[in-house]
Amino acid sequence: MDRSEKMSALEFGLDTFGDVPEGPNGELVSDAAAIRQVVQEAVLADELGVDAIALGEHHRPEYSISSPETVLAGIAGQTSRIKLGSGVTVLSSDDPVRVFQRFSTVDALSNGRAEVILGRGSFTESFPLFGYDLADYEVLFEEKLQLFARLLEEKPVTWEGTVRASLDNADVYPKTESGRLKTWVGVGGSPQSVVRTAFYGLPLMLAIIGGSPERFASYLDLYKRASEQFGTVAQPVGMHSPGFIADTDEAAKEIYYPRYKVMRDRIGALRGWPPVKRSEFDAEVAHGSLYVGSPDTVARRIAGAIQKLGVGRFDLIYSSGSVPGADRLRAVELYGSKVIPMVREILAEQS
Repeated sequence: MDRSEKMSALEFGLDTFGDVPEGPNGELVSDAAAIRQVVQEAVLADELGVDAIALGEHHRPEYSISSPETVLAGIAGQTSRIKLGSGVTVLSSDDPVRVFQRFSTVDALSNGRAEVILGRGSFTESFPLFGYDLADYEVLFEEKLQLFARLLEEKPVTWEGTVRASLDNADVYPKTESGRLKTWVGVGGSPQSVVRTAFYGLPLMLAIIGGSPERFASYLDLYKRASEQFGTVAQPVGMHSPGFIADTDEAAKEIYYPRYKVMRDRIGALRGWPPVKRSEFDAEVAHGSLYVGSPDTVARRIAGAIQKLGVGRFDLIYSSGSVPGADRLRAVELYGSKVIPMVREILAEQS
């Protein structure tokens, strides 16, 4: 694929975990209202030509989405073109057969627009919630990904492992009309996970949530080399990173930072991180993997990351903490109407 073909194939998406936003009076809205907010944002993104939206699975009070595919099914009936995916589905604490069935159902409802991004997740609440032992963290994902890769063939499966019941010539329904459910593997920073993804010949989605995106260049190279050694095909790599867009740089930072700090410090307290400082936030916005600012600023930062890494898809995690719903809708509007066209223009000029 030459450079012009890569440019035309380049995709842009939006990611959210269904963060519970503030209402008009500064109060947090209900989980139900937060879910309806995501549907509204997805409909707007579809109207603006955004290529994809991915909903992450979480089981925490800050986030409203625990069942991405259910929300995606609701979005499917109100949209016509946008791809509908998870970001991520925590396969380790779910059942591969049921995950396939649920997403193939979304695929049917959306006329072939479903995607699933499988991962181990960055939180562990789902393990005790569904009765899994964290001591089995590695084997759960390895065996379940192995089974899921077999299910993607959409043929009767015979499989045996240690973490679920064996299958003997089991056929799984519904099948997709295309014969293949688009499936990515989300990776946060493990070379072993990159190699595993290449082994199964699945597309790689990199979670780049801090530091310079350039440090992940070696992962793209590893994915390509591993694919060659395994005899699989290296698919276009995607990346997703957090950010927020407002009409000006100052407005974006002032809306985003206070809510970002609350969320970041809450998570950091669980992981032994010190409270984030404003200077650290500003440095991450300027040089790292926080894409916060006006459309022009964010577009130039995204274009730079795409050019340095050569990825085929960029997803912006556009919600963080209790950012008000009206500001989130404005961010989606600016991303679709201004940022994406500007990124394409910048990259075309540079090529």
